[in-house]
Amino acid sequence: MISNVVVQIPCLNEESTIGDVVRGFKKKLPKAKVIVYDNNSTDNSVKLAKKNGAEVTLVNKKGKGNVVRRMFEENINANFFIMIDADNTYDIANIKDILKKMKDESYDMMVAKRIHSDSSAYRTGHVFGNYFFSRFVNLIFGNDITDIFSGFRIFSKRFIKTFPQNSSEFEIEAELTIHALEQKNRIGEFECIYKARPSGSLSKLNTYKDGLKILKLILVLIKDEKPLLFFSIFSFLFFFLSLLIGIPIIHEFYLTGLVNKLPSAVLSGLLMIVSILFFFGGLILDVIKKIRYENKRISFLLYKD
Repeated sequence: MISNVVVQIPCLNEESTIGDVVRGFKKKLPKAKVIVYDNNSTDNSVKLAKKNGAEVTLVNKKGKGNVVRRMFEENINANFFIMIDADNTYDIANIKDILKKMKDESYDMMVAKRIHSDSSAYRTGHVFGNYFFSRFVNLIFGNDITDIFSGFRIFSKRFIKTFPQNSSEFEIEAELTIHALEQKNRIGEFECIYKARPSGSLSKLNTYKDGLKILKLILVLIKDEKPLLFFSIFSFLFFFLSLLIGIPIIHEFYLTGLVNKLPSAVLSGLLMIVSILFFFGGLILDVIKKIRYENKRISFLLYKD
């Protein structure tokens, strides 16, 4: 028997779907608390959420990441926290089985892996972007999650209370994923039918604008969490450029005893110095990162409700 479950739904102008989402959870998990976090909707989303039995919390600061920050800050007595989008695109038919698995196997986060057969459910640009970013993140941080942008997730309480959030918009899912992978939390995936939005429901995601924000976030997190790798790439680049410029000069000096291209020789030397600085900078930051990792891990393990 699963108890102490809270459903948290970020919402912005979803009057055509929010009622169905709330009713779906009220039917599947009648004892769960359902809270809609409204991000300044200008339609009837708030009214319909309340009408269907949900509590409503208003979040004035724009951005899905800011909504999630408010969700995680709430002092709620629950063991499992379900986060799901308000657009009624995720099938929750098996939610009880998923919660049971999460409890039995002590997962810290479970992520819906979207399965779709309707081409209108998942735009081609989003499919490609999800595939590209997922492979990129898996290459750097590990391959425990294949759908890093899924908006349907279940968390343990200690996960959300020890998550050091930075993002404020749609890149929040990528940050949640990378944090869980970097901290080596227990992560699981479950297949979920992904449906098309109903008529009148519009996506707020901008493929290119939000894609650039997500890429920026991923690069920042690689710098923060994998500094040796990040700075070694730049170190190798400057090392290669130094050799490219310097080897012909060294060869000429070996043959003639003269340095005819003094500016190029100086440039080659400076590039080599920059390469060394990047490498040792990465080494130093890697030590700091390990200390940060250990502190976050200890906070996670010592968390008490």
